[in-house]
Amino acid sequence: MAEWLSAEDFQQAFRFVREIEDARAGQVLQAEGVVRFTPDAAGLVYQESGHLRVPGHAPMQTERRYLWRFDTTGVAVFFEDGRPFHRFVPAGWGNGTDHPCGADHYRVDYDFSGWPRWRATWQVRGPRKDYVSRTEHMPLP
Repeated sequence: MAEWLSAEDFQQAFRFVREIEDARAGQVLQAEGVVRFTPDAAGLVYQESGHLRVPGHAPMQTERRYLWRFDTTGVAVFFEDGRPFHRFVPAGWGNGTDHPCGADHYRVDYDFSGWPRWRATWQVRGPRKDYVSRTEHMPLP
């Protein structure tokens, strides 16, 4: 069985590199930046900041925040405002739970098998979206 990662394992900063293959727009977007996990009263706050490069446009500053809540069955991820997003098991490789967003559908796979490097791959399909987002996380020194 793969090692089960705890909230303490994530309490560090990671560099991220993301590639987004947007089938609908017919282009590949690139993003990179830093993810920091900081403790709060109920778990961890995932804070991502970076730059997104869209072909033909100047780089754009990006930020996102999620709440990670660890329990005996895995990690529940919530949007910053507390709405549920998805769940996953912080060990090895596996699917997280799917997330419907209107008519669009989000599916995630996490890979912690190379810890402390880890990956998240999202497949997003629906009437408004059709893309795959691959993000590699590497610990900062």
